[in-house]
Amino acid sequence: MASHEEVEQAKRLPHVGDTVRSRKYGTLWRVMEKREMWEHSADDPTLGPTRLIPAIYLRYWKIQEGKTPGIGRMLGYTYTALDNTFESNCDIVD
Repeated sequence: MASHEEVEQAKRLPHVGDTVRSRKYGTLWRVMEKREMWEHSADDPTLGPTRLIPAIYLRYWKIQEGKTPGIGRMLGYTYTALDNTFESNCDIVD
């Protein structure tokens, strides 16, 4: 089973303060919070019955001109070693 650090490194998740761009909409989001969590896994023949797996929770703030950081729209997502949602939906902006 993967650890929280292994999930973060394998998924190449951004760090707090990094900016990401939505591939679908082109909007910019800044990572405001990062937490280690545990998620229930779905039944998977390779993993066995339902159990808890390590996950990383990231909260994003939508960057808008003239808005103070943290004020405005925010979204949060949980990433595990079993999904590819970050890689398929976002790019880290330098």
